[in-house]
Amino acid sequence: MIKDILDSNETVSAQDREFSVLKEHFPACFSKDGSFDIERFKEYISDKIDVKSEGYELKFLGKNYARLLASIDTTTVIKPDKEHNEKPENKDSENLYITGDNLDGLKHLLKSYAGKIKCIYIDPPYNTGSDGFVYNDRFDFTVEDLVTRLSISETQAQRVLDLTKRGSASHSAWLMFMYPRLQLARDLLSDDGVIFISIDDNEQANLKLICDDVFGEENFLATLIRKAMHTVRNSAEDFNKNTDYVLAYLKSRDVYSADSTLRLRLKTDKTNNYPYDDKDGKGKYKLDPIYARNYAKPYEYTFSNGIVWSAPEGSYPRYSVESLKQLESDGEIVFSKNGNPSAKRYLNKVQVGQPPDALLQTEFVGYNSHGTKELAELLGVDKVFSQPKPSKLIKHLLSLLYSSNGFILDFFSGSSTTADAVMQLNTEDGGNRKFIMVQLPEIIKEDKPAYKAGYRTIDEIGRKRIICAAKKIKEENPDATADLGFKHYVLEEPTGKQLDDIIDFDRNLNEIIVTNNIVEEFGTDTVLTTWLVHDGYGFSPKVKALAFGTYTGFHIDKHLYLIDKGLEHSAIEAIVTKFDTDPEFNPENVVLFGYSFTWTEMESLQTNLKRLNATEKNLRINFDIRY
Repeated sequence: MIKDILDSNETVSAQDREFSVLKEHFPACFSKDGSFDIERFKEYISDKIDVKSEGYELKFLGKNYARLLASIDTTTVIKPDKEHNEKPENKDSENLYITGDNLDGLKHLLKSYAGKIKCIYIDPPYNTGSDGFVYNDRFDFTVEDLVTRLSISETQAQRVLDLTKRGSASHSAWLMFMYPRLQLARDLLSDDGVIFISIDDNEQANLKLICDDVFGEENFLATLIRKAMHTVRNSAEDFNKNTDYVLAYLKSRDVYSADSTLRLRLKTDKTNNYPYDDKDGKGKYKLDPIYARNYAKPYEYTFSNGIVWSAPEGSYPRYSVESLKQLESDGEIVFSKNGNPSAKRYLNKVQVGQPPDALLQTEFVGYNSHGTKELAELLGVDKVFSQPKPSKLIKHLLSLLYSSNGFILDFFSGSSTTADAVMQLNTEDGGNRKFIMVQLPEIIKEDKPAYKAGYRTIDEIGRKRIICAAKKIKEENPDATADLGFKHYVLEEPTGKQLDDIIDFDRNLNEIIVTNNIVEEFGTDTVLTTWLVHDGYGFSPKVKALAFGTYTGFHIDKHLYLIDKGLEHSAIEAIVTKFDTDPEFNPENVVLFGYSFTWTEMESLQTNLKRLNATEKNLRINFDIRY
């Protein structure tokens, strides 16, 4: 677990994420010693891609350091909020609220949700100078560490460390903060996924550059413009800056362009525009002229009823001769009383909705003041959170997506506007969107209205908002079947004592008896939850607690987890018997919390499980000891 990660992180470099992608897809370009053959790589791609020798790139102090942060694994563990999660409204919920640093949260999510997130919306710090943003991180790299890992000079390494420790709010500090988070966010998006990012003038230009760098310039959709305030600032020195922006990017332009059903569309009800229905199963339609201003070359066409048609003067045929023949053959040409032909245009063949405007209309997205009022009405306290976005904005963005299902992620979740919007939208259209909120437990200052109202950290406001919003939805929609609960998890760093116990742990001391209390310090539930996410099962899997005599193990699909102390010989026999006699019990991986077992217990279990190779199941068990 943590010790394994600490050991692995010691050798991580800034380019590890990129190298892992290359090794997966171009293994032949790596030599035996692990070096990369760039010339061979060029040969592989030369017939498909034009290799440019010129171009430009975004550079800022700490860019390679930011890449390093994206590459190293998190040492946090996931502690479930058992009391909250076991409440009736939450126990079956698939919505998630994660309290913790979003850099850690994203790394945990990647282990179970990589390529599965349909949409990400974030409203990160704007770096206005008054929004409280300063860059600080908890990593304790030395100058020597960075020189080795980033291949930079000592002077450059010292400048990076100064930037990370002095509480900087420079553009470089903001970019260094955002870059690793956006890299991880991209990996979470599904191939048909979209990310929306709110921002204002302070960092909009830099955000566009960094997103081009991470997502690819070809995946840029638009910069949406929103009027955020309706008031006039007479004190402004120049322009009344009352707008903000939403940058929109795709995960893959190739996937988006290949399927027209994936288009972002403003959905409108066009039923009234299609008044006819022949009750032949083709659905409603309207009649369109078969001529247009400029389509096919002029021609004369004779219909089967003898009517000879050509496009009126100044216009052209809308269809080619072949297409017109097909329409007539399919019975989709209608003649008026005076013999003028029209074509049937069916509603189900029309692209759903229309392209949305990049200039967001206030009636659809609201002002910031609407968000403030909305939150105050829900919580009964005014100004508990600064400038929350109105739920109308998030609902509008989500409604543009082709699907009403899938995971919606917000890793700067603040007052949980996104969660509120997801629940509202699901109630309105019957969708099955599932939200994932991640929020740092940022301390609230004592002079703030939120503190006076009893809130101590920002995440408390977010969770309370979800509960109040769910209550409001239930009251207004008694028959609603939408998921209005959520499960709560807290990301925790090991305490100093826990870390000391882990680092000082000597496996040889467990030869006869277990001499540590590490499993008690973390808790079985925390270890199990962290492992389930690590192994790809997510935060809400159906795990079976199995009794092997007096010992309890945990089984799901291909994994059997053994975490607690006290694995007696009778329990080992019970595990082997379960394998032998239960045809539905076939985990291929037996995972042990190494601190909880003696060498004798582990060797006995491993020896007995090897016997399964000779049984009818012919199982080859992967024995995985984690520290």
